Formats: sequence, C-alpha cells, structure tokens
Amino acid sequence: MSACAKSSENENSSIAGGDRTTKSKVLETGAGLVQDFTPVKQICAHLNAFHVYANDRTRCVEANHYCTHLTEDVRQCLIYDSPDAKARLIGVEYMVSPRVFKTLPAEERKLWHTHEFEVKSGMLIMPAPASMPNAAWEAAETAEMEDVAPIYGKTYHFWQVDRGDVVPMGPPQLMGSFGSEDDVKKARPGGLDELLRERDERFGVDYKAKAKKREGIAAVEKHPDADTMWNKSE
Repeated sequence: MSACAKSSENENSSIAGGDRTTKSKVLETGAGLVQDFTPVKQICAHLNAFHVYANDRTRCVEANHYCTHLTEDVRQCLIYDSPDAKARLIGVEYMVSPRVFKTLPAEERKLWHTHEFEVKSGMLIMPAPASMPNAAWEAAETAEMEDVAPIYGKTYHFWQVDRGDVVPMGPPQLMGSFGSEDDVKKARPGGLDELLRERDERFGVDYKAKAKKREGIAAVEKHPDADTMWNKSE
C-alpha cells in the first residue's frame, strides 16, 4: 500500500456487496426524476488536493471536494476519493473565514488546518470543465485560490480507502493539510513531484505552472492555534 492513495489506485478497490440489480436501478432512476435534491444542487465548486492523517503523517489520500458556500464565511464540502460515478464518500470538510475562526474556543481551533501551502504550491486545483478555454479557467481558478488561501478547514474522514477498507471502519479520522515540502516528504520521499505527478497527468495540469501563476497571492497571517493537531502525534 502506498503512503498516499490516489483516486486511480482506488478505482478498482473492493467495495462490499454485489452489483446493483435491475430493480434497484429502475427504482433509483424513478426516484431521481421526482425527488428534490436541493441541498446537493447547491454544490458550486470541485477542488482537488491531498489530506494527511493527523495521527500518522506518513499517510495521505487524494481528496475531491464538492463544496457549497453557506455564507460568505462558511463553506461545507463532501469529500470523495475520485470524481467518478462510483466515487466513495470518504469524509467531510468545513471551512470558515479568519473572522469566524478567531471566535472559536482555543481547543477547538487546534482541530483546524490552513490552506496556504496547498494553494501556493499548486497542489490545490479546480479541475476544469472540458468545454472551458484554459486561459479563462486559469483566471477563475486563481481568483478562487485567493479566497481559499486564508480560510481554515476542519476535516474528518470516515472511510480509510488507502488501507483497502471495503466499508467505512473504525472511528472518524481527523485530517489535515500539508504545510510544506518537508511535510509532503514524510508521506512521499520524492516530495510534490512524486505526490502530484500522476494526479497532474490525469487532470491535464501542471502544479508548478499553477504555483507560478499564484505567486501574487498575498501572504496569510496564520493564527497560532491552527495546524497544531500535529503536536499530539509527533
């Protein structure tokens, strides 16, 4: 098992149960035509990055975020192991603005992570629609990254697909984000190049080019309580 599971490694992984029956497919199709899916229809962004286990920094997993903006200060994201039709829902992430974060109790703030390195390194991407001109999408993505860089995230994963679980097992796992190249090397000795090579090929992107485009994003003043989840595991 690799230190960081990617969606391409998970596509053929076992999932408990057999293939859906014709009856199930018919019922699902009918329900899909008549039921109201308002909450999930509010999803407005797909972000891709990697989450690292708070209790084991040698383990990480690819995370496809499908996010809703509840307010200007609060976002919520469903986390899937891939962007495919049979993707597994592996976790959730909540994101809040610095204004909200500083109002949280000190012990609560220790459960939250930052996004600046993900953004500025080019690790965090918004996969582009096939029909969108690249230049236009890059501009939109960079603008979104400016908004994401200063916000804080709280993430729990329920399904540890990187260890081959066929259903979610055990307690939820607190997850964090990589904060430096040295952090990445704890999970992948080759650093960002090793971690992102296959992901970039799959989505047709270049993290180094994205990092270059994001050099103008302002530095973030990180709250000292953020990213301190690691202190308990080191």
